[in-house]
Amino acid sequence: MTDAWITLAVFVLCYVLFVALPARRALVACAGGAVLVLAGALDWHDALLVKINWNVMGLFFGTLILAELFTLSRVPAVIAEWLVDRAPSARVAMLFLCALSGFISMFVENVAVVLLVAPVALSLSTKLKINPVPLLVGIAVSSNLQGTATMIGDPPSMILAGYMRMGFWDFFLYEGRPGIFFSVQIGALASLAVLGFLFRRSAQRVAVVPQEAARSWVPAVLLVLLVVGLSFSTAFDPEFKWYAGVLTMALGAGAFAWFRLVARWGSSRAFLRGLDWDTTFFLMGVFVVVGALSESGWLDTLASGIAGSVGGNEFLAFAAVVLLSVIVSGFVDNVPFLLVMIPVVEKVATLMGAPVPLLMFGLLIGACLGGNLTPIGASANVVTLGILKKQGYTVTFREFMAVGVPFTAAAVLSAGIFTWIVWAR
Repeated sequence: MTDAWITLAVFVLCYVLFVALPARRALVACAGGAVLVLAGALDWHDALLVKINWNVMGLFFGTLILAELFTLSRVPAVIAEWLVDRAPSARVAMLFLCALSGFISMFVENVAVVLLVAPVALSLSTKLKINPVPLLVGIAVSSNLQGTATMIGDPPSMILAGYMRMGFWDFFLYEGRPGIFFSVQIGALASLAVLGFLFRRSAQRVAVVPQEAARSWVPAVLLVLLVVGLSFSTAFDPEFKWYAGVLTMALGAGAFAWFRLVARWGSSRAFLRGLDWDTTFFLMGVFVVVGALSESGWLDTLASGIAGSVGGNEFLAFAAVVLLSVIVSGFVDNVPFLLVMIPVVEKVATLMGAPVPLLMFGLLIGACLGGNLTPIGASANVVTLGILKKQGYTVTFREFMAVGVPFTAAAVLSAGIFTWIVWAR
């Protein structure tokens, strides 16, 4: 068996196991990379130092530390209760919570956002004597949506930024045109209107007395410093090789030192144990496996097939990329899918002479927003259903999709139309 076939076999097996064993995805990814090295399909030096994008890994892990401290500071909960207390009705309060969840998700991992806002949402639901399921699901899907908007919002955004050598502000303005941020906001407005319709029966007034107090605003300041620092990334590191990772890790190290020496909100061991190590090692393993697949030539073959199937029609190519991404990401993890499809989509754009940002942004929109279709499409969805189950609410696929499907349809359609208008030839 040639190296190309070994690589393909390992990738397919890993992908099947990602679906079958989601709790073991990090182990599967790292084992897949190890098998490729042991089989001789990939050199260990190449696997560790070339295939793994350490700049993205530094950006991801440093952001994890800052986001965890931001969560522990209780600042997001304070903001949530402040907004709810000033809402004129329960419906507006529910929309406030969903919108706030989305905003925080631009800077904080989606699962953490759900864990932060869920207590406020449950308190509001108990006070109003309403079913908390639509509200909690709305918070989860809103978090997943807005994680796409910025470079530090979600791993897929970081990966795309690394591949396209994008800086923080390139998500807002790219090559003189509105970036992916504005596509996501158009989608957010459309999906918020859907949530407003779903919450239409909750018109009663509500007043929630804030009970939270911020422990410290230092983590919030550090997040602001990260955004400011990343705004200079294209000036210092136009090739996206080191600056973002080094800056984020430096701020993360400083934040951890502050936590240990000044804040002391718990043991350092417990803090480190609470970080998302699973996603960290999952990303590293997937970088190796997909990197080997790309080198094997299979992705070029797939790109040629896609380009040929759409007959050179730019709109069909864009629609196919978005639709495929939505469907696949509704059921499986979007990280390996995105890593595979980024070079494929770039090749398709090159073969067709289509604008690369058009298909790339369509891919990101579909891959990230598609996770809102089903309760297993994103980690935040799974965590949300776990929270509701503890409260005595067992959410079925149908109940979740009653919110997720119209939300996703509105967000993807509106964001896709905006992206097409801005980026099509």
